Amino acid sequence: MRLEGKAALITGAARGIGLEFARAYIAEGATVALADIDGEGVRRSADALGAGAFAIQMDVTRQASIDAGFAEAIDTLGKVDILINNAALFTAAPIAEITRTDYDRVFAVNTAGTFFCMQAAARHMIERGSGGKIINMASQAGRRGEPLVAAYCATKAAVISLTQSAGLDLIRYGINVNAIAPGVVDGEHWDGVDEQFAKLENRPFGEKKRMVATSVPIGRMAKAPDLTGMAIFLASPEADYIVAQTYGVDGGNWMA
Repeated sequence: MRLEGKAALITGAARGIGLEFARAYIAEGATVALADIDGEGVRRSADALGAGAFAIQMDVTRQASIDAGFAEAIDTLGKVDILINNAALFTAAPIAEITRTDYDRVFAVNTAGTFFCMQAAARHMIERGSGGKIINMASQAGRRGEPLVAAYCATKAAVISLTQSAGLDLIRYGINVNAIAPGVVDGEHWDGVDEQFAKLENRPFGEKKRMVATSVPIGRMAKAPDLTGMAIFLASPEADYIVAQTYGVDGGNWMA
């Protein structure tokens, strides 16, 4: 019960990693606001989790939606002690074929969405004067370039940089900002990723996923529960002296 009495808001929580974080946080004693652009999906997920969870429809690309979502979470939970910026999009294309529309969209969600949700949480935490924990979801893709994933890699590199700057700025208020950089995480989103690479690299569907899985030193892709330990740790008092760091949880893909 390391998070007993804490209130968390998790973006992109209707499914996948965000939903698994919510489940783990509730098991550790927290109450959780699950936020997602998919209002119906996030309500189903919150209902399935039961007591300790409630749903918020939030579009992280719209400031009015962020403001309303945080206001609803604070009104319902009484406070927000922890934010996990998990909402994200993936896109893949050669440099010569990336459209401005795709570029703007992935940056709007992955980078601007992270920044302005972090800002909303920080303002609330500063006003309360009780500190807090902000966890941004980066990626191993933010540590290095990849030939067909330039825009996505750049958004996640920006998340790492934002984590460093915000961590240094906000720690004076007792707000710890850190990040998690997963490697390849299996789940329904990987069907879409695999489909994009199948077209771009002229591969059979499923081959890219198999290749990626076998290249991980630990011998497999991650599953969402593999990430929950770090998410709990960074939100707990055990991480009070950790500031502006990005932790790889990637099966050995990247050695920091």
